[in-house]
Amino acid sequence: MKDSKLREAFTSEALFTKELLGYGATQIRRANYATQGLYFQSFNNLSIGLERIGKICLILDFFVRTKGTFPTDEYLRKTIGHDLIKIYEKSQEIIKERTFELKSGSTFSNPIHYNIMKVLSDFANGQRYSNINLLLGNKQQSGPIATWYKKVDVPIFKNEVSQRKKSQIRLDAKEMERELGSFSAVHYISEDGSIINTLEDASYRTGAFEAVAPKRQLYVLQIIRYWVELLLSLELLSMEIDQRLTPDFDEIFGGLRNDDAYMKTRKTWDKD
Repeated sequence: MKDSKLREAFTSEALFTKELLGYGATQIRRANYATQGLYFQSFNNLSIGLERIGKICLILDFFVRTKGTFPTDEYLRKTIGHDLIKIYEKSQEIIKERTFELKSGSTFSNPIHYNIMKVLSDFANGQRYSNINLLLGNKQQSGPIATWYKKVDVPIFKNEVSQRKKSQIRLDAKEMERELGSFSAVHYISEDGSIINTLEDASYRTGAFEAVAPKRQLYVLQIIRYWVELLLSLELLSMEIDQRLTPDFDEIFGGLRNDDAYMKTRKTWDKD
C-alpha cells in the first residue's frame, strides 16, 4: 500500500511537471513587447517546471545511491532551494559520477542555454516581483523581461538571423511607416523599457520577434530535453532498486526528448 501511494505521488508530480514545461515552452514562442504578460506566464511555468524535474532527478539519484530511501525535505529545500543553476550543477555531478552519455549532449556549451537558466533562476528567486520591488523602493538592477531580451533575444537575432533577413525586416518596417505611419498612433513599452512610438519601430520589432521566436523556443526545449534524458537514465537505475515504485517516466515525458528536427516542426507543447 505504501509503495502504491509513493508511486502515485511520483507519477502525479511528473504529470504536473510535464504540463508546466509544455505551457512554458508554448508561451515563450508567443511573448513579445505587445504581450509581455506571456513572458511572466512562461517564466513562471518554466522556472517551476525545470525546478521540479531537476528535483525529481536528484531524488532518484539519492534513491539509487541509498538503495531505496528518499532524501529529507531539508536536503532539497535548504541545500538547493529554487536555484536552477545549483540544480544544474548537481546534475553535472551526477552525470560525471555515473558516466552518463546523454544522446543530445551531457552539458551546455552555448551561452544562450546558461543565460536562459540564469534568467529563470533569478525569476524564481525574486525577480518575478521586479515591478513591485521598484514601487517599494527596493534596489532593482533589471527586470526579467529586459534581461531575457538583452541576454537571449538580442544575441539570437545578432548571431543566428541572416543578414538578408535582417535587411528585409528593416525594409518592411520602413515601407509600413511610409504607407501607414501618418494615420497611426503607436505607444508600447518595449522589453528593454524603451518607448515604441512609431509604426516603423513597432513593425521592425515585430519582424525581429518573428525571426527570433522559433529559435528561442528551441533553446528552451533543448534545456527541457537535457533534464528528460537525465531522468530517463536515472529511471533505469531506479527500476533496478524498486520497479514497483518507479513510474514510467518515458511514457510521461517521451515527447520532450525528440531531436531538434522534430522540435522545429511544433509551435505548441501544451497539448499532446
